[in-house]
Formats: sequence, C-alpha cells, structure tokens
Amino acid sequence: MFTTLLYVQVRVDRMSVRNVSKGIAAEREAQPPFSHKRSLVGDFTAAQKLLKALVKEVQQGLVLSVAIVIHPMERIEGGLSQIEERALHELAIGAGASRVAVWVGDALTDEAVAGKLKGS
Repeated sequence: MFTTLLYVQVRVDRMSVRNVSKGIAAEREAQPPFSHKRSLVGDFTAAQKLLKALVKEVQQGLVLSVAIVIHPMERIEGGLSQIEERALHELAIGAGASRVAVWVGDALTDEAVAGKLKGS
C-alpha cells in the first residue's frame, strides 16, 4: 500500500514535517503566528494552513493515504488537556491524514514513528 508516514513536530509558531518514508523534511515559521501565550495552538486556522503547506511540500509520488504522528514539543508541562490533544489530532486530519497519533515524550526516530501509529 502507498501510505506516507509523516512525523510532525509542533513548536511555538513553528512546525517541522518529516516524510519518514522518503527522508524528506521541511520546517517553517508560521506567518501569521498560531500559538497563544497559554497554549501551543491558539489559532487553529493558521496552524492548519501551515501544516497543509508543509505536508504538501514533503509528499512525493503516488499517495493513497497519509499517516501522521504529531508531537507537541513545547507548552506541555503537566501533559496535554483533552482539548489540546483533540486540536492536534484535528490539525492532522485536516492536513489529509487518515491515521493520527498524538505523541508526548522524547523525539522519535524514523523507526519509532511507525510503531506509534499501530493501533491508531
């Protein structure tokens, strides 16, 4: 099957996307900003626009489905609220993902990304 595995790291007003299948990466600062002083995603529309653009940039060839591991890298003290987790999940769905896993923890290797998507 032609599933593209993407690993998305979200920082304050910045995202990076790595196509694990192809080894292609893209990173960009948000214009306009999407973060809020109390949360990583304060402007959902701006964040989704940036993520869609980055996903499009790293996709190559025939893509039948996209699976995304989305990883908040900042403003996660005490864990994510249900609302924050849902917002990250919905960002990935809006960017074209058919499967999504939200990950909080250490940065993942390419091999670990696939493991996080099992069961999602």
